[in-house]
Amino acid sequence: MTMTKAQGVDAHAGPADGLTAAACLFHGFADSSRIALLRHLALGEHRVVDLTAHLGLAQSTVSKHLQCLRDCGLVTARPEGRATVYSLNHSDALTDLWTAAERLLEATGDAVVLCPNYGTDTLSDA
Repeated sequence: MTMTKAQGVDAHAGPADGLTAAACLFHGFADSSRIALLRHLALGEHRVVDLTAHLGLAQSTVSKHLQCLRDCGLVTARPEGRATVYSLNHSDALTDLWTAAERLLEATGDAVVLCPNYGTDTLSDA
């Protein structure tokens, strides 16, 4: 999948062009709780109970977000006794993404926060 082609971009191209996959991937990052989970898993493997304690989220919320991240291929789960241990997939690529996102956020300033469709007022309603 190539999202960065500058020439020959067809705004009406179909799902086979890779944009659908990109949109699905970025949907995985569209919730601040999922971002917090990914950032926390960058520290190492964790069980759901550990993540709920560290992040102050309900177990059902953590489980729901982890399932989304698994579906996106961003995390892996493995059984350990009666618990499930989660870890990051592609940690180097995620580190690169965080770096690029921070550069872009620095460049845009408060524009994304003030966006009427995706700003903080919208996020609090989600």
